[in-house]
Amino acid sequence: MNAPLRDSQIRLSADVGGTFTDVAAFDEKTGALRLGKTLTTPERLVTGIENGVGKAGSRFDAAGLFLHGTTVAINTILERKGARCALLTTQGFRDIYEIGRVNRPESYNLFFEKHAPLIDRDMRFEIMERMDAQGAVLIPLDEEQVLKFAREAVDAGVQAVAILFLHSYRNPAHEIRAKEIVQKEFPQLFVTASHELSQEYREYERTSTAAANAYIGPRVQTYLTEMQTHLGDAGFGGNFLIVQSTGGLFDVDDARRSCIRMLESGPAAGVAGTKVLCDSIGLANAIAFDMGGTTAKAGVIYEGTVLMTGSALIGGYATGLPVQMPMIDIQEVGTGGGSIARVEVGNALRVGPESAGAAPGPVCYGLGGTEPTITDANLILGRLGADRFLGGEMPLDLPAAKKALTEKVAVPLGIDPIEAAEGILRIATTKMAHVVRWVTTERGLDAADFALVAYGGAGPLHAAAVARELSIGTVIIPRAPGHFSACGMLVADLRRDFVNTWFKPLAEASFADIEAIFAEMERQGRETVGRGQSLSGVEVRRSADMRYVGQEHAVTVELPIGLFKNEDRAGIKALFDAVHHTRYGFSVANEKAEIVSLRSAVVGQLAKPPFEHIAKGNAEPDAAAFRGRRPVYFASTGFVDTPTYDRLALKAGNRIAGPALIEEHASTTVMHPGDNVEVDAFGDLVITVRRG
Repeated sequence: MNAPLRDSQIRLSADVGGTFTDVAAFDEKTGALRLGKTLTTPERLVTGIENGVGKAGSRFDAAGLFLHGTTVAINTILERKGARCALLTTQGFRDIYEIGRVNRPESYNLFFEKHAPLIDRDMRFEIMERMDAQGAVLIPLDEEQVLKFAREAVDAGVQAVAILFLHSYRNPAHEIRAKEIVQKEFPQLFVTASHELSQEYREYERTSTAAANAYIGPRVQTYLTEMQTHLGDAGFGGNFLIVQSTGGLFDVDDARRSCIRMLESGPAAGVAGTKVLCDSIGLANAIAFDMGGTTAKAGVIYEGTVLMTGSALIGGYATGLPVQMPMIDIQEVGTGGGSIARVEVGNALRVGPESAGAAPGPVCYGLGGTEPTITDANLILGRLGADRFLGGEMPLDLPAAKKALTEKVAVPLGIDPIEAAEGILRIATTKMAHVVRWVTTERGLDAADFALVAYGGAGPLHAAAVARELSIGTVIIPRAPGHFSACGMLVADLRRDFVNTWFKPLAEASFADIEAIFAEMERQGRETVGRGQSLSGVEVRRSADMRYVGQEHAVTVELPIGLFKNEDRAGIKALFDAVHHTRYGFSVANEKAEIVSLRSAVVGQLAKPPFEHIAKGNAEPDAAAFRGRRPVYFASTGFVDTPTYDRLALKAGNRIAGPALIEEHASTTVMHPGDNVEVDAFGDLVITVRRG
């Protein structure tokens, strides 16, 4: 159990997932870190956070900073539980949101259905106005028409309005005025304009981004208001910050307006934590692999840098809706500990994406769940101890899990329950390997060249199997993997990202013009990034979207500031060629390149908790670390009498040969036969995976 933290300047962080809510409490004066984990409370998420803070031995009124990551934004879109919205757009363009890019991901699927817009066609209103691509006014804004259609929308019951006018990324004057008109007449509405979210060209993607922000806005605002009210009632007097999809932090008031920036809030914190971990141990290339109760996610640190993207498809490539804004390139799949296994037509075993979540949860939780899940399969195979889950706080019901899996999977398939449980895990492993390939292979990277950093409550259970599937030789399990995303928030920085579309051939680009654009973006960033915070420093990162002349799509190139000071055009071209070659397998040194957009990230650095060393030991773990043996099933050997160890009792330098289980409060690390682990100086488990 965690001892209560004494009253002091405490940083609290809370990561709310689909199944569990994780809380970390860090005392800045003593360096003490306490952790809490509790089931998420879907009906009132604040309750789960409060329970987690209590389990971490802390209180809101003792904290000076509260950091929060949540899935409420992305779940609102995926579950289609957002607000009724209207869209105000340039005359003649209301259907671009539905037409999209006219791509057909499944060319031979006669039953393919394209994306379903978040705003119905009868709620998309065309406004007389027009800017040209340089931002000059061609047709003045018809203000009476804006007011007329806003009234019609309100009469139809809308709660939010999105505004998208053509070329507003170049001149937002019409969007600004239209928003003023709507807000003055209907102050109760959530109103968002595309230029506030995206300063890039591509009207379809900007429309989709603005529509998504309007769709989730009222629900996210209600949630954040409820959270702020609860914090106030609990005596919290510090700063409340939200994790963005970039892995950086921003103020809760900004989050209330730009809700869409919270889409990958929790997962982004895990990748940010992985980056800091890699820096501390000198690891340049790593895959951040996060498996929780509902989903599995993956991001990449490549050559010491977190790989970002300027857009993402929410809901998958085939039917997803694009969101255009800077974010960590995170891919996810509906495979988590609570993912339901079922037999479908044709005796096909399917695992996920449906999840038992926190309520009713897996069958073994004993909370009313009736469908077998991945967690139930792990329990049946001996990988989870029924009396050791969450440190023994939550006993698991093994007979109930066996009964459900037998009746729902084994009997319909005509196989043994153990074989059925192993089949569930094999399917899960394959799906999770795919999500890792999406963030590596599709970028021209070989997953085998990376270490796999695995966390989340279920990540260490499956990491070695996923690594073996991908021919990855090294797996790293950080300390407190079940709380790693919450801990990642503690090492995150404040961040503001800016993008400016600027079409210009590289050979003709004026460095004075480039510097002026960057300077303005960075001025805005410096003015807002440290508002109300004590910063240890400010860092500026520059990049550009570039392509060969004649291409449609661009790649983002990180550009050291020194290239601009030296006006090194050849250096910029060489970096672009290298990125293009990595991504597409070729580059053309003598082909002309052009700039599409300029990007700047302004990072306000916060003081971070240190990564402390643990006590040193011998190669052989102390006897106190050994917790006995139990039968564990592995596909290569069948059931094996497997030793179990208490992770908190392990010391730096300890080595263990697989098969073995290393248990801690919120997670269990599975080592397969032939694998070997060594505990490093920071307490991380470094597993060498047997290949083949």
